[in-house]
Amino acid sequence: MDASLHRAAPLASMEEVFLTLASAAGPVNILRGVSLTIGKGESLGLVGPSGSGKTSLLMVLAGLERATSGRVMIAGQELGALGEDALALLRRAHIGIVFQSYHLIATMTALENVAIPLELAGARDAFARAAAGLAEVGLSHRLKHFPAQLSGGEQQRVAIARAFVAGPSLLIADEPTGNLDAENGRLVVDCLFAQRARLGASLFLITHDPSLAARCGRQIRLADGRIAEEGAVALADRAHRP
Repeated sequence: MDASLHRAAPLASMEEVFLTLASAAGPVNILRGVSLTIGKGESLGLVGPSGSGKTSLLMVLAGLERATSGRVMIAGQELGALGEDALALLRRAHIGIVFQSYHLIATMTALENVAIPLELAGARDAFARAAAGLAEVGLSHRLKHFPAQLSGGEQQRVAIARAFVAGPSLLIADEPTGNLDAENGRLVVDCLFAQRARLGASLFLITHDPSLAARCGRQIRLADGRIAEEGAVALADRAHRP
């Protein structure tokens, strides 16, 4: 990985982050002192078994869940100091999220789903930009189709277009191939990395699949709510990546 990514101020960081949630059996420690950085333009893969805290880490990093303690920074802003409205504005300006289950609105067409973040931002050309975004992921022929009329792979590509359409500086992808077969999974991953390269965005990829994480420039492993190991991917292994 380029050493300049570490010399510059990171785009996102977590410092000694703990997350404890209440349950009927008492407090449950989900994250236990997690620290990480994501450089501008960097791709970072997070792997770990089910129940290790990967999705909870995503929620905290995106400001969708408040950390119990520790510090979370995105684009120079500390999330703990922001109210809900300010957090929503920060996500709209800087973060795109791709979920495993797509989270498309069933009553809206592909075009309308992709246009949502642009409309919320008050963009007058929301639908033109949404159409261009769908063309970038190979779905210009599906603009007027509803999610139920699309395959799983097509739905995930709509979700990728929606995540990228506003030009976020950080894309977070949570198990983006988890609901797809191998062929559609490869297509979606290629699409994800191509769009990330096109915009020069940072990518935080959460997956249980080590081979998918290996497409990132750096990998970390989460186990029992802690960062267990971290390492750079060999340059030889990265030669074929976007």
